[in-house]
Amino acid sequence: MKYLIVNADDFGASRGINRGILEAHRRGILTSTSLLVNRACSEEAAALSQDTPELSIGLHVHLRDERGLQAIPPSELQEDLRTQLQRFQELMGRLPTHVDSHHNVHRRPEALPEFILFARRYGLPLREHSPVRYFSKFYGQWGGQTHLEQISAENLARMLETEIGAGITELSCHPGYAEQDYAGSYAVEREAE
Repeated sequence: MKYLIVNADDFGASRGINRGILEAHRRGILTSTSLLVNRACSEEAAALSQDTPELSIGLHVHLRDERGLQAIPPSELQEDLRTQLQRFQELMGRLPTHVDSHHNVHRRPEALPEFILFARRYGLPLREHSPVRYFSKFYGQWGGQTHLEQISAENLARMLETEIGAGITELSCHPGYAEQDYAGSYAVEREAE
């Protein structure tokens, strides 16, 4: 049997991203999202999510300096993780359903042991370290170039048929609208998603 979790990263990053994530959920494709807890629109995201109780919401950890992870002592990294978890609980009134990280920094060798320890301590599934298979190929930029064909409805249907196997799979996505408060480079692609 195949089970699919469609998870949108970056909830709380901007009003347009919040709107896109909630629209995708209400249209029936999106089942889960991951909340950035210390962004300008984090509180808005948490408030808006109250109208979507069936939307699974995890913690999307964003570290202060992703490039200098090797310089962050493990105790400081654990403190940062606990602080973000506490902020999540303040915003949502509960624990997250899962943990992942902005730009998947939890994969980095200097961060992974701390993320695993943190996830186990709180009994939370960690992306790529749980029974759920992670599928990241639904993404509209490769090699710094935009590839909208990669995130077309036809390509998604093909991926679901040919690349999603038995068991539980998380398909990662990044829907949203590039409005005035959005400063990222993944704009046209978000709107296509």
